[in-house]
Amino acid sequence: MMFNSGDIAFIAICSMLVFFMTPGLGLFYAGMVRRKNAINTIMSVMFCCGLATVMWFVFGYSLSFGPDAGGFGVIGNLSNVFFHGVSATEPGPYASTIPGALYAVFQLVFCIVTPAIVVGSLSGRMKFSALFVFVTAWLILVYYPMAHMVWSHGGLIAGLGAVDFAGGYVIEISSGISGLVACIILGTRKGYGIQSYHPHNIPLFVIGGGILWVGWFAFNGGSALGANELAVQAIVNTMIASAAAMLSWMLIETVLYKKVTVMGAITGSIVGLVAITPGAGFVPFEAALFIGGIVSPICFFFLSKVKEKFAYDDALDAFGCHGISGIWGVIATGLFAQTAINPVAQWNGLFFGDTKLFNAQMMALGISVIYSAVMTGAIMLILKKVMTIRVSPEEEALGLDISEHSESAYPAFSGIDQ
Repeated sequence: MMFNSGDIAFIAICSMLVFFMTPGLGLFYAGMVRRKNAINTIMSVMFCCGLATVMWFVFGYSLSFGPDAGGFGVIGNLSNVFFHGVSATEPGPYASTIPGALYAVFQLVFCIVTPAIVVGSLSGRMKFSALFVFVTAWLILVYYPMAHMVWSHGGLIAGLGAVDFAGGYVIEISSGISGLVACIILGTRKGYGIQSYHPHNIPLFVIGGGILWVGWFAFNGGSALGANELAVQAIVNTMIASAAAMLSWMLIETVLYKKVTVMGAITGSIVGLVAITPGAGFVPFEAALFIGGIVSPICFFFLSKVKEKFAYDDALDAFGCHGISGIWGVIATGLFAQTAINPVAQWNGLFFGDTKLFNAQMMALGISVIYSAVMTGAIMLILKKVMTIRVSPEEEALGLDISEHSESAYPAFSGIDQ
């Protein structure tokens, strides 16, 4: 098939917009932390742009999307190292109307933002050197196998018949579960559970959230891999679900607190975006409204009750927002997917008369949660044995901006940073 110039332009623009989500995430996270950790938080996200890109080019794409190694459907082989066989002038095996290299870059920007989500759980107390090693190992042992299992030809989860349009298993669940496990092993911040941790810059948080919201249209729409009707379906579903989740969160705050907060409203929109990600190109518009409306009370419960009950220090709520929303999203896809919208789904969802897709989604969910948890736990436990992964209490009190980077986001500030 000849290349389609419209598809090429669309996916190229989507790639740029999804890439921009990582700086947006950095601002989003930085607004939530203390002033003294803003630079460290941004750096902990932004370095993924460099590290993940080089690793993807050298071997990451090959391990994720190369031919299956060993016949188990868990990891690719090394036939595409250094983009060998990945052409800017020929299509690849996954999209016939765009060059293989463009597809590889589109998948790269997903790979960049995923570990950047994980690091939010570890904010405020992990040494940057240890974080660098953690992300390197995590990409190799968690992200590449998850991408291969879900999206590659011959992948284990794909073989079950489970579907994931834009990253429910690969991105949201893997990052959320990994963040939870990693933060438990790392331990809590000094004073956690005793003193309050207030966001230092809510407007910065809103700006980052707005960038994420815009980028998510490309995140989901671009996963159609063409400027076509399926991309429109995904974009419209994305808008509906995020808006419904925002209003749902605002309603919860109104009922419980008699006031709405901008942090709550933006958080609601983000969990709605996460929840629709796996089903954006599979479910009808009405389902998107339901998926978004339901996800906010689910996440609100986990953030306000479960997190407090078990006292895990998921600093920026990667698990509470991404992990929980992603889990709901893949379940909802099994409920509402329609083969008429996207024949990649072999069966209709449970609410449209078939059980096979729902069962496949649940099996894939179990695999994703267990695999991400076990591998992340192994990485963190090994790192604790071989290197110092936490800053000292004195460095934590001083702030990681100064202790880890010798920089300050607000050099003129001379007050007490609570």
